[in-house]
Order: sequence, then C-alpha cells, then structure tokens
Amino acid sequence: MVTSLLVVIVLLALIFDYTNGFHDAANSIATIVSTKVLTPFQAVLMAAIFNFAAYFFIKDHKVANTVSKIVLEHYVTLHVILAGLVAAISWNLITWWFGIPSSSSHTLIGGFAGAGMTNAIYMGANALHAIEMQYVLTIIAYIVLAPFIGLVIAYLVTILILNICKKARPATAERWFKRLQLVSAAALSFAHGGNDAQKVMGILYVTLIAAKVIHAGAPMPDWIPLACYTAIAAGTMSGGWKIVKTMGSKITKVTPLEGVSAETAGAITLFITERFGIPVSTTHTITGSIIGVGLTKRVSAVRWGVTINLVWAWIITIPISALIAAGVFALLKIWG
Repeated sequence: MVTSLLVVIVLLALIFDYTNGFHDAANSIATIVSTKVLTPFQAVLMAAIFNFAAYFFIKDHKVANTVSKIVLEHYVTLHVILAGLVAAISWNLITWWFGIPSSSSHTLIGGFAGAGMTNAIYMGANALHAIEMQYVLTIIAYIVLAPFIGLVIAYLVTILILNICKKARPATAERWFKRLQLVSAAALSFAHGGNDAQKVMGILYVTLIAAKVIHAGAPMPDWIPLACYTAIAAGTMSGGWKIVKTMGSKITKVTPLEGVSAETAGAITLFITERFGIPVSTTHTITGSIIGVGLTKRVSAVRWGVTINLVWAWIITIPISALIAAGVFALLKIWG
C-alpha cells in the first residue's frame, strides 16, 4: 500500500512540475514573444533549454530545503503530501484555463501547509503547530517584497539604459536590444528553472522521509533533481499562451529595451532569493518587473485594472490552495 501510494505521489509531483512549467512559461517568454524577437515556438524551446540547464549549475538546493520544512515532520504523512499536490495541480489548471498568472510556487506551498494543518487538527493539535511559522511568514512577506524588488530593479535598470543610450540611433539601439533580449530571457529562464524546480524537489525529499525510504537529514537522491528539472522543462515546452498574452501585452506595452530591463530585473531578483533559499514566485517577480518598466514612461502606462486583478489572484492563491488541500485530506481520511 505504501509503495503504490509513494509511486502515485512521485508521479503527481512530477505532473505538478510539468504544470508549473507550462503555467509559468509566460514568465520568461512573454516579453520576448510580444516584441517579436522570437516566435512562440523558438521562445519556449529556448526557455525549456535554460530551465534544464540550471540542473548542471545549482547544487545547494536551499529553496528545496525551505519547502521541505514548511510542515513539521511530525505532521507529515503521505496523505498530507498527496492532498497538497492534488490541491496545487487543481489550482494551477484552474488559473491556467482562465489565463490568470497566479503563483505555482504559492499554490504548492499553500496546499502542503493546508493539508498539514488539517492533519494536526485530526491529531488533536492546534493547526498552526503543524507549520514552521518562520518559513511561512517569510514566504508571505515575499508575496509583497518579490514584485516590489523586481519593480525597483527594473525601474533603475531602464533609467540607466536610457541615459547610457540617449545618443544612440533608435534603429541601431533597437537592433542591439533585440539581441540582448535573447540573453536576458535566457537568464530569466535559467533562474526560473533553478528556483521553481527546487520546490517540487523539496516535496519529493520529504515524501521519501515520510515513506521511510530515507531518514531526515540524508542527502537528496540524485534522481530527484534530474526528474524535476526534466519535468519543468517539458512543461515549459508546452507553453501557456493565455498567460503569455496577459504578461506580454495587457500590463503595459513592452519594447525590446524594456523587455531587457524587465527580464534582467526578474533574473537578478530570482538569483538573489535563490541564494538565500527563499521560495518566491517567479510570476510575481516578473510582473513587478514589467510594472517597473511601465512606470519609467508614466504611471498611466501601466494598466492598473489588470494589475489589481493579478494582485487579487496572488492574495487568494495560498488560502484557496490550503482549503482545497484540507478538503482532499478530509476525503482521504474518510476513504481510509
């Protein structure tokens, strides 16, 4: 029974990673597609390659370590993990269907935490005792901080570029920025793979502990990073065109120069947070960066109605994912 449940959870975790890839493909390719630097197929192919390339360079797995500790080990069971994954996949598919660029990272974290808290209640404990508040509060704080950091960096990078290139011929400058956008989009895809694949790595690691395949503190098996990077890259290859439209054109009109600024800011923010093991949302980060670019023109250049709708999606993702996971866990308990 444990073995079959373990196999199901591993498969579901990789399916979630796949949905994460196609759900978040827009983060790294939206601007490069909207500026017509690459065709949609070329863009997703490049993004997938750089998603996977992170496997060869990022070896410390600090983000995975953080995710694995969100629910205290005493309250983690295979059913908790299963319920969290079902909730995360469900919310990812719902938001993808409606073209809402919500956070795959936060739906996974919300689902895991919600299932863990529900298990604590079943065990007669306080629900909040099941989660490591230090990590959860940090993640909640970065719902605000990650897009704000991206916004500020993008604003400053854009102003810097405009001042450096103010004497350049427009046609020459645009040609160069289209080339540079290949670099910035690749960097963002690399950072996206390195940050987001680790979240499922953390879930799979704690799954093996819960199934008593490995003990807490044991090295992560080599197959976990390889499988997670492969799944997220495959998902990115599938694209997510509804979300691409929202990210690439509905927030603000983006030129190649501004695409370089937004992607560079997003990549820098993700590299910094990955370095400190903070599982931030790639979606939030690049959205903040695109807004920062728009603000360099004028406040009205940003379509604030669209942005406010995105913010509401960000706010509700964790609690809704937690509630779905709680319901799934309760059903699993009933079914035995």
